[in-house]
Amino acid sequence: MRERAETEGLLAQLRRPPGGRDGRTMLWTLFVDRTGTGVWAAVCALYFTELDRLTAARVGLLLGVSSVAGIAGTPLAGRLAASYGVRRVLIGCHLLRVAAMTAVLACSAFTPLLLLVALATLGDRAARAMEMLYATEVAGERRSAYRALSRTAMNAGYAAGAGLAALGLAVGTAAAYRALVVVDVASFLVAAALVASLREPARAGAGAESEAGVEAGGGAGGGAAEPRPAAGAPSRPSPWRDAGYLRFVALDAVLTIDDAILNVGLPLWLIHSTRAPHALVPAFLAVNTVVVVLAQLRVSALVSTARQAVRVVPLYGFAVLGCCAAAALAHWTGALAASALLLVAAVLVTLAELVRSVVSWELSVALAPERARPEYLGVAGMAHSTEKAAGPLLLTGAVLAAGPLGWLTLGAATTAAAYAQRHYGADRLALTR
Repeated sequence: MRERAETEGLLAQLRRPPGGRDGRTMLWTLFVDRTGTGVWAAVCALYFTELDRLTAARVGLLLGVSSVAGIAGTPLAGRLAASYGVRRVLIGCHLLRVAAMTAVLACSAFTPLLLLVALATLGDRAARAMEMLYATEVAGERRSAYRALSRTAMNAGYAAGAGLAALGLAVGTAAAYRALVVVDVASFLVAAALVASLREPARAGAGAESEAGVEAGGGAGGGAAEPRPAAGAPSRPSPWRDAGYLRFVALDAVLTIDDAILNVGLPLWLIHSTRAPHALVPAFLAVNTVVVVLAQLRVSALVSTARQAVRVVPLYGFAVLGCCAAAALAHWTGALAASALLLVAAVLVTLAELVRSVVSWELSVALAPERARPEYLGVAGMAHSTEKAAGPLLLTGAVLAAGPLGWLTLGAATTAAAYAQRHYGADRLALTR
């Protein structure tokens, strides 16, 4: 009965989310966008190898370079949003992806494909930053609850996209592969249309002095907050000159390692270093989906203020440390015990993901000056983009190569980073009192 009530609560919140009509429309936008993204994620490697006849090495280079290019997307979008508004920039991001992926259909040479996929990835990362900024403005003080609902919508979209991709891959023809890319393109067109129906949110701090956040150059260990600017002539802080905020972003990049662990580390570790059956690999995604659905709202309830977010940060480190310890132990056990340990690791890393999703968002907003929020959140988005580019390399090149000791070192380092984020975050928040 309790689980049923929680499910009904989730459905009720999805129908009446923070932000009203605009909040609900953005949830649909996230679902549609992630459906297309899920399709592309499942088919891209096979598309390039089967239709464009690229070698595995070239596919890896193409995807790696595009991930690095994506890092530039979030600060660029934040800068543009400060001048042109979130809604216009988000529409532009979706249309950029439409143009790039449409061109991919007509291209087979490696160099143009490299450019096109890099542009699509840049648009993807920029769109995510704008979605975060829009939700922050629309949901207001209920942004943690909205983050939980957005995670639900995104996971549903990924699942729908994976299902569509499975149908196309089962057919296995060139026409089926191209049809899946067309579905990806169509999802971005629909997302752009949905965003066009939204209202531009009132810019936080517009026309008034910022009441929260620390001035440029301030932050934990970065000096005292600068004096408030005189009314009528507010300066606009730059995140690039804000040492405290840049330190937060750097630590936040470390505290997104759960994504690489789930999608790269655990599958490869299972296959190459344990006796667990290879058929268990798809179960990691299934476990992740189930835990997200069951626990997302509960975890988000832990964080409703920035100070609560600071206190919760160490839970991320402990969850990753437990995941890494379970993975390390699986190396020395039989098939059954290794399977159980790896499933436990999948549960723990998913819990870490849930903690990170609400803590990272809350702190990235709370630690940013309101009148420069677009630029600051654009820079904050670099954390996840950086992890997307560097995380898999860290797992494959260092952690897995070092064996069980590598896993334990990763867990300990992540826990230390979580405590550092707690310390610096608390100091920075203290300056806002």
